[in-house]
Amino acid sequence: MIQPELGVATLWSVVTIALYVLAKYIYFRFRRWWLAPLIVTPLVLMGLTVLSHTDCNVYLGSTHWLVVMLGPATVAFALPIYRRRDMICRYWRTLTIGVVFGSMLSMLTAWGFATLLGLDGTLRLSLLPRSISTPFAMTFSGQVGGVPELTAVFVILTGIWGAAFGEMALAKFPIKSTLARGSAFGLGAHAIGSNKAYQIDPELGAISAMVMVLTGVFNVIIAPIVERIVR
Repeated sequence: MIQPELGVATLWSVVTIALYVLAKYIYFRFRRWWLAPLIVTPLVLMGLTVLSHTDCNVYLGSTHWLVVMLGPATVAFALPIYRRRDMICRYWRTLTIGVVFGSMLSMLTAWGFATLLGLDGTLRLSLLPRSISTPFAMTFSGQVGGVPELTAVFVILTGIWGAAFGEMALAKFPIKSTLARGSAFGLGAHAIGSNKAYQIDPELGAISAMVMVLTGVFNVIIAPIVERIVR
């Protein structure tokens, strides 16, 4: 990773944050899934880096501190677990089975589709944790031999897809349980899905966030085992 000059690093950091804030305002103004900040901001940034002939590593070096901030964000994820500790105690068997099965299914489908498409090496390993939240996914990716920055891209794409189509998919299935519906968002679309779940119903969002955290913790714990299997 290239360490850019202070002025360049400051410029790209300010541009990134400003674009995200603007994209967020536009999204809440028009409420279209394709205007989501996590879609608009990267696309505009890619355009700007191409037009300005900025090396990708220069941009990554300029905004690396934003990635570092994911560490404190991971600690903050303990809050939804604490708030829902009564639910965890009540449904711990169901939650455990769901988290384990959902995690295994996610990794198996990622590995399977990557194999079918002829992807191998670090790219396939980077795809494995695509369905868990970014801080956990990047940690998992680094442990199994993937590229954490590439994993972050896959995580965002998975979350956008899950949030955009998750509500429509659940509407077609006769699932009435709030626990089941919230778990689906948390397992399948992590933080972005949880945000969407909060928009539908606060209770749904709280459950989604809780399951998202539990899934992330479980995946980080089993990462050494997965590393031995895939290597």
